[in-house]
Amino acid sequence: QVQLVESGGGLVQAGGSLRLSCAASGRTFSTSSLDNMGWFRLAPGKEREFVAAISRSGGSTYYADSVKGRFTISRDNAKNAMYLQMNVLNPEDTAVYYCAAGTSTFRVSSPRVYDYWGKGTQVTVSS
Repeated sequence: QVQLVESGGGLVQAGGSLRLSCAASGRTFSTSSLDNMGWFRLAPGKEREFVAAISRSGGSTYYADSVKGRFTISRDNAKNAMYLQMNVLNPEDTAVYYCAAGTSTFRVSSPRVYDYWGKGTQVTVSS
């Protein structure tokens, strides 16, 4: 019983930055449901794509090759929040971004291992 809500999306020029937030609510206290959290994105005409994931302690992070060096994932468990700092954005980053949470600590790039999903936030990067 966890709800996830994304925020921070918007319109930005190529080369710019955005910071996405994901707030978790519901039964989040000491729950293993948030042991792993991640970000996915969905562009028109494409399948959902893994972006980044992070373990509960933040000690393990994972990134898609397309965003390595540009995006940084983080989390604040005291606030039940997760963040995605996106720098040097390009038009190929345009998509709806979704946050997700689950118990899995492996195969984190697969959407099938996540139990909870937000409704998404739109990120549009102009050329």
